[in-house]
Amino acid sequence: MKKIAAFFDIDGTLYRDSLMVEHFKKLIKYDIIDPSLWHSHAKKTFLNWDKRQGNYDDYLLELAEIYINSIKGLTKRSIDFTSKQVINLKAERVYRYTRSKIKYHVNNNHIVIFISGSPDFLVRKMAKKYNVTDYIGSNYIFENDIFTGKVIPMWDSESKNKAINNFVKKYDLDLEKSFAYGDTNGDFTMLKRVGNPVAINPAKELLCNIKKDPYLSKNTKIIVERKDVIYNLDPSVSISIENGDL
Repeated sequence: MKKIAAFFDIDGTLYRDSLMVEHFKKLIKYDIIDPSLWHSHAKKTFLNWDKRQGNYDDYLLELAEIYINSIKGLTKRSIDFTSKQVINLKAERVYRYTRSKIKYHVNNNHIVIFISGSPDFLVRKMAKKYNVTDYIGSNYIFENDIFTGKVIPMWDSESKNKAINNFVKKYDLDLEKSFAYGDTNGDFTMLKRVGNPVAINPAKELLCNIKKDPYLSKNTKIIVERKDVIYNLDPSVSISIENGDL
């Protein structure tokens, strides 16, 4: 029989913020990269992202570019050391709903897979911590243990779609019975591929596209977790935008 899978994005879906940003901060804390890179380039972008002003996905891409340029030339040893610090100190800062769902799928012997735009060296450590079956993140390329500045991304919808195709072949998956959990428009295709799509604290662009899509508008579960309350909403829920409700 074909197997059931559960695909999880990490940043904003499981982890409450961005693993990449946390790693950036650790690199600064340990004087591995120049603190001025944060104050002169990344801080304003991060604050805008943190306030959720403008397009959420655009800010993540901008932050990723700053991060990649900042760590180019660093050794694998330095990156591995600071990555461990991020996971040791921050890996529990997750949404309760998502953590419970990972546990549910693991306990039911489902194939649990992390598909994330975060660096693969961070995704690998999160996958190990949460005892999931497999993972894929953005591939940061090293040569002679030095980061080259080259990245094969996994933060866009097309890349995640290709990754799912590979996992379907690898594990003989039944997508109609499978689950996907995401929060940004980069997860749109991932959600559309499965029979049980779940959008967790979805960004405006993703929610708007879910509303417009005939399949997702009928089948997606919208989860909003705030403080100590978890809301289960229908995609038809009205949302506030700058010019009024949608």
